[in-house]
Order: sequence, then structure tokens, then C-alpha cells
Amino acid sequence: MRVGVLALQGDFDAHRRRLEELGAEVVLVKKPEQLDAIDGLVIPGGESGTFLKLLGEDGFEKLKQFVRLKPTFGTCAGAILLATEVENPKQAGLGAIDIRIRRNAYGRQLDSSIREGRLLQSSVNNKPASPLEMVFIRAPKIEHVGTGVEVIATEGDDKVAVRQGRTMAATFHPELSEDTRVHQAFLDLIGTCGPHTLVRRL
Repeated sequence: MRVGVLALQGDFDAHRRRLEELGAEVVLVKKPEQLDAIDGLVIPGGESGTFLKLLGEDGFEKLKQFVRLKPTFGTCAGAILLATEVENPKQAGLGAIDIRIRRNAYGRQLDSSIREGRLLQSSVNNKPASPLEMVFIRAPKIEHVGTGVEVIATEGDDKVAVRQGRTMAATFHPELSEDTRVHQAFLDLIGTCGPHTLVRRL
């Protein structure tokens, strides 16, 4: 299984390390043509507007085609890019998951925090709901989910991780926690979406 991590900005290397710990072959994606050689993609945190500038029109269109066909997981800024509707301010998105998301909803960098949320029993987690450490850094907030969107993790009353079809999104940073279950869920999702062998669960 070959998994790409979009490596234009943000802490993409933390995602790489986590995925490799779980047995995946990881490609740091810096050029649009690299998308053709991977089975799934992680879009890391960073600044979503900067991602759009760095991608350019051609890169954005290539990425848009990819997320329609193959599993994609966006964290923080990556979740913003995957949303159908973005607020504060409004921004173009890939429209891969039917959510409305508000940028910087939890405040500035100084308001970043580590909280305990819950990983729910869902299509990507067959275990009962359980505590999950969540790192929030200038986090966006999911304000609305469409009827076809499944909530897979919560923090208090907030929906903080969701899935729709081949796409997952989280408003927190699972790559900064020692808990590997969110990344494992994405690898398992890749395994169910194509003729690939599931990565061995550690």
C-alpha cells in the first residue's frame, strides 16, 4: 500500500512517521503527477489559503480529480480543503465531503490545546466508543454535516472527525498524538476501496 502525504507545507513529516510506523509505504507528494502512483492521500494541517496558492490551478484540478476517485484524509487545514462549504472567510474547496466548516473557530495559536475526545464506533472503527487524545491548533469547527456524512469522533458536543465514502476529515492533529487509531482507520479505509492488502494492525 502506497500512501501519499501532501508535502507543500505543514507538519507533513509527522504524518509520514505515523503511517510508516503502521507499515505503509509513504510518498511525500510535491508535484501533481505523483498523485498517479499512490493509493490514498493525507492532506496535513497548515494554512488552507497557502495550500491553494502553492497548488496553483493545475495542481488544484489534479487534486480535485484524485479525491473523487481515491481515499483522502484531511486534518485541520486539510479538512478545510475537503469541505463543500468554508466560512471565515469563504474559500474555494475540493467539495469532497458534505460539511460546512469555519476556519480558526477555536481562536488563535495561543488558544491551541490538547483535549480528550471520543473515537466512536463507526464504519472505520468496529470497537466501542473510547477516549482519544486530540491536539487542536488554530482548529476549524465543523458546523454542519450533510445527510451522507458519518461522524467518527467527537469532542464535547463538537463533531471533530467525519467520513463520507472514500473521504475522511478531522479538525484536530492525530499525527501529534501517540494514539495511532485514526491513521489506522484511514489505512483500513484505503484497503477496502481497492485491490490492496490491508496493512497489518499493530
